Amino acid sequence: MRRIVAFLLVLLTLSLINVNQVSAEALPGDVLKYPMPGAPVVALPGEVVEIQPQDGVDITSLSIVSVLNGPYELEIIEKGATLKVKVPENVVPDVYFLQIKSNKGEVTIPGAVWILKEYPKVLRIAHVSDTHVTSGTKFGYVCGEYFQRDMKRIKELCDGGIIVPLHSYVATDSAYTYWAMDDRVDVTINTGDVVDTAGDGKGYKLLLDIISHATAAGRPTIIVKGNHDDPPNYYPRLIGPTDYYIVIGKFIIIALDSHGDEAHPYMNQLEWMEKVLEDHPDKIPIVIVHHPYWYSAPQGWIGGRIEGVSAFDDEDWQEMIQYGSYYWFGRNQEYLDIARRFLQDVEKYNIKLIMSGHIHHDKLHIYVDKNGNEHWFVTSTTTGAPDKETNPPRPDRSPTWYGSKIIEIDENGNVRLPEIEEMFGNLFNDFISLPVPQEFITFKWTSEFGSAVKFVNLLGEESGKFAIEIPDGAQVDTSVTNVTYKLLGERKIGDKTYELFEITVPKGISQLVISKGKDTEKPQIDIPYLTPSKPTKGKPFKVYISVKDNLGVKDIYVEIEANGVVTKYPAVQTSGGQAEYFMAEIPGIDADGYIIRAVAIDFYGNKATIEKIMGEIETSTTSTPTQTTPSETTTSSSTTPTTSSPTETTSSSSPTTTEAGGVCGPAAIVGLALLPLLAAKRKK
Repeated sequence: MRRIVAFLLVLLTLSLINVNQVSAEALPGDVLKYPMPGAPVVALPGEVVEIQPQDGVDITSLSIVSVLNGPYELEIIEKGATLKVKVPENVVPDVYFLQIKSNKGEVTIPGAVWILKEYPKVLRIAHVSDTHVTSGTKFGYVCGEYFQRDMKRIKELCDGGIIVPLHSYVATDSAYTYWAMDDRVDVTINTGDVVDTAGDGKGYKLLLDIISHATAAGRPTIIVKGNHDDPPNYYPRLIGPTDYYIVIGKFIIIALDSHGDEAHPYMNQLEWMEKVLEDHPDKIPIVIVHHPYWYSAPQGWIGGRIEGVSAFDDEDWQEMIQYGSYYWFGRNQEYLDIARRFLQDVEKYNIKLIMSGHIHHDKLHIYVDKNGNEHWFVTSTTTGAPDKETNPPRPDRSPTWYGSKIIEIDENGNVRLPEIEEMFGNLFNDFISLPVPQEFITFKWTSEFGSAVKFVNLLGEESGKFAIEIPDGAQVDTSVTNVTYKLLGERKIGDKTYELFEITVPKGISQLVISKGKDTEKPQIDIPYLTPSKPTKGKPFKVYISVKDNLGVKDIYVEIEANGVVTKYPAVQTSGGQAEYFMAEIPGIDADGYIIRAVAIDFYGNKATIEKIMGEIETSTTSTPTQTTPSETTTSSSTTPTTSSPTETTSSSSPTTTEAGGVCGPAAIVGLALLPLLAAKRKK
């Protein structure tokens, strides 16, 4: 009982920390209103940009730096409520950390300055949404293209493939990593619900770390606030303003806050947007807003074309109301004035692209006004938490997964979704997103001893720039690294040191290890708690595991040995970031006695195990015999520093082994064939 109480106290303490205030150090939003990590300033070398300090902040110096370039001093040529700052003529195009010295302290802001060689004629966007990063627990199970919330169901579907329990933090970091590597895109745009709880200051800091890594890899991010970011206590201090605009050459991106329960912008925000568009008449407008405008179309609820009508025509408007979302139109049509005004603005100012999220599902509506102008309303599924529906779905439901997509818009306002029609057969489909991060997942660890990354890549060989934070003195250990890499540079920025690589990640499971030496120590592992503490026969229960390692844990899972069969279940971290506690969900054991065996394997193959014996077992098939008693027994942990996967035997006296596989399964499983669902769609 003392053990259980102590463990619960630890979890309670962690939960309190999760929603506690962020540290007293100067944060980006304490010094600046704009630019910010989620709202960069964009310029060419030699141009003058505007910097907006917070009230009462006196900025004494500004500089920009990246892993490969700088630092460059920015010349303050005009002071006031808004600073006018000149970018040096010799600055190398890159995405930069902005370093500020002020009377409020020094602060380094990742991704705040984006310098281009020339403005793009085609803006290529990686659209992510609803990342729901949390310092707590939020996860689902994926296996290739399958996604489920239930371990029993995913095991049935997966049939020996790789099951990955995907935490929202890991999913978000994986997506940002992938799009930073992919040279098909210029910028990542996140359409809100960036964290799961608005008061989770630690969650916002985790997202800031993700943005920092993307910045170091050369990929900027633009973000609009969602309802889970409301009220905006931490959002403006760590991410960016709630309503703003960014000019990128021919394009203007306008971010509109759709608030919390209100679920739509206010009229005064639309008036502000109109003023911005009046001041930029030659730009191609893009609006990013969390809540989607449309719900259905004449073709059905999945999306479609609404054409030949106008919001300026009363009869047309009455016809269109049926297709609008209640977020904008109101459950009782109480917001029709706002909804109509916005659609009139879409027509009047020829807003070509409106990007949203919120519903955790893909949808596309193409609104064609009476002048023949197309306006694309693109709603993206969730990147970090597809918790509203599964794949395959429940009966009469539409499937979802962890996804993101590429959107292209050219200087004439033409919008494309590359790969989507080729992959799925049409643009109005259950899926109009790519399985990223569903099929490209990264698990990262950084300690005083080194940094390590595990890649689970089912998409095929992927190459690009990859940045990681490292401790001073760590170097790539080629003996345990099996990605192809080239070190491009290393630099300390603020209080962190980053290395930038050009890497090629093969299909399957691979790793990159950067350490100060060979790791010969096994992980420390324990099973502090089960819930319920005495599982009922045949009923689900959870196994909580504590794990520590001087570098990082590559695989962690639970084996249940019952009735002569060993079944493996992957474990998921119980918090965002680098966790020390993990949990495995067990669907239920139909036996009076069985062994619970927790296993942790680090990046050097050092393996630690610990067991609990539940009930009474007549014979033991473990390599280290344990006393059979009717009560729970915990054996001492053991280590096998020579393998990264459990050893299986096939003799008749040994139990057979079935695997849920996965990130917490054996490293020998390196691939999964495309599953029938998407494979069939790709043939269309």
